[in-house]
Amino acid sequence: MSVALVIESDTISAISTPLGGGGISVIRVSGPSAIEIAARGFRGRADLALVPSQTAHFGTFLNAAGTPIDDVVVLLFKGPHSYTGEDVVEVSCHGGMLVTREVLEATIAYGARPAEPGEFTKRAFLNGRMDLTQAEAVADLIYARSEKAHRASLCQLRGDLSEKINAIRDRLTDAIGLLELELDFVDEGYEFADKSALVGQVNEIVGQIDELISSYQIGRVYRDGVRVVIAGAPNVGKSSLLNALLSHDRAIVTDIAGTTRDTIEESLTIGGLLFTVTDTAGLRETTDLVEIEGVRRTEEQLSNCDLVILVLDCSQGITEREGTHIGRLINDHKMSRETCIAAINKIDLKRADEAGLSAAGSLTKGLRTVNISAKTGEGLGELKDAIVDTVLKGKHISSEGCVTITNSRHYATLLNAKESLELSLQSLAAKESGEFIVLDLRAALDALGTITGVVTTDDILDSIFSRFCVGK
Repeated sequence: MSVALVIESDTISAISTPLGGGGISVIRVSGPSAIEIAARGFRGRADLALVPSQTAHFGTFLNAAGTPIDDVVVLLFKGPHSYTGEDVVEVSCHGGMLVTREVLEATIAYGARPAEPGEFTKRAFLNGRMDLTQAEAVADLIYARSEKAHRASLCQLRGDLSEKINAIRDRLTDAIGLLELELDFVDEGYEFADKSALVGQVNEIVGQIDELISSYQIGRVYRDGVRVVIAGAPNVGKSSLLNALLSHDRAIVTDIAGTTRDTIEESLTIGGLLFTVTDTAGLRETTDLVEIEGVRRTEEQLSNCDLVILVLDCSQGITEREGTHIGRLINDHKMSRETCIAAINKIDLKRADEAGLSAAGSLTKGLRTVNISAKTGEGLGELKDAIVDTVLKGKHISSEGCVTITNSRHYATLLNAKESLELSLQSLAAKESGEFIVLDLRAALDALGTITGVVTTDDILDSIFSRFCVGK
C-alpha cells in the first residue's frame, strides 16, 4: 500500500563531479534556501536574488570569512522547473580537490547541509519531476559501461517503461472499477463487468507482462554484461585469442605448454555489449602443483560464467586422452550451443588440414563452431558475431521498441503481478465471488505501482537511492 512520504524542507549541497584534477568541478545546492545560500558567497554584477531562472552568472565565490576562493560560474534554476523541483544553484569552479571542497564547505557554512547519496534524485522523485523507474535509470545511466546499457537506461529515463506500466495499470483500474460497482449492487443482481470479456482482458495483460518478463534475459545482459571464459588444452592458442580480441598483448604467449597458470581477466565491448573475458590455465592432467591450482581455478571459472569459448588446435591431431578430457569437460559443465562456442584455432598453419578440422569438429558436435586464426585474425569477425548472437539468443531489441527490463526489482515485481493475475483467472474460471477477483486484480495493480513509485515505502526508496553517488 502507499504511504505518506516526507518531502524534506531543508537545503542540501554536494559536489556533483568526480573528485580530482579536472577542467571544472560543480557544487550543486538544492532547497528553499539555495539561492540565498549561493548569494551569500557570490560576488558579481548580478544579484542572484533578483535574476530570472535558467541563467548563468560569472563572479567570485567567497568563504564565510570573506576570503575569495575562486572565480566561478553560477547557474540558477528556480523550482519547480529544475532537476529536483526545488530552487537549484550549481556553482562551477576550477577543478581540483582543494578549491572544490572549499566551495562546498562555504555553502555548508552559509546554511546548507551535506547531501546524502542520491538525495537530489530522490527529491526529484518526491517532487514529481520523475517516477521511480526514471530515477533508477539515472543511476543506470551513470554506471553504464556499454552502448547497450546506455541505450536501455536512456529509454527508461525518457519514460518508455513507465508508459507501458501505466497503460497496464489503467486497464486494471477500469476492470476493478466495474467489478467494485457490481459488488455495490450485488443484491439487485446487476452485472457491470462481462466476465468472458474480463477473462480476455486479463489474458491480454498477462501477455503484455510476459513480454516484459522475457525481455529481462536480454536486459540483464545489457546492464551487467557477460562473463566469458576461454578454455581448452595447453598451447591451443587461448592467450593468443584473448590478445586478438583485445587488439593488444595482454597475456604472455609462448610455444611452451602451460605458460598460463593463473586466470587473466580483461573487459571489452563487442556489438555494444560489455564482456568480461577470462583466459585460463590449460586443462590437462599434471603433477605440477602450481599448474594443478591453475586447472582448479579454471574449473571454478567454468562453473560461474555465462559463455565458454572452447579453443581447439586443428593443426595437430587430438589424442585419445585429450579427446576424453575435452568430452568430460563438455559433459561436466553441460556445454551446449546456448552456453559454448568451439573456436577451432590455427587454421593459418600449413599443417592444418581437413583431418584436423574434422577431428575437432566431431569432438565438438552439437556446439556452435567457428574456424579461426588468433594469429592472423582470420575468422575473428565471425567469432565475435557468434558470441553476441549466442548471448542474446538471436534476439535483438531495436531502438524503436526498446522497453527492456534490466532491473531485478522490476523483474521480480512483474512476476508477482503475473501470479496475482493468474489467481484472478482461476477465480473467474471457478465463478467465485467478485470480491476474490478484485483482491487479486488489486494485488497486481499495487505490485505494478511499486515499479513506477505510485505505491512505495521508505524501505524501497532507501534501497534504491543507496546505489547512487553523493551529488546525484
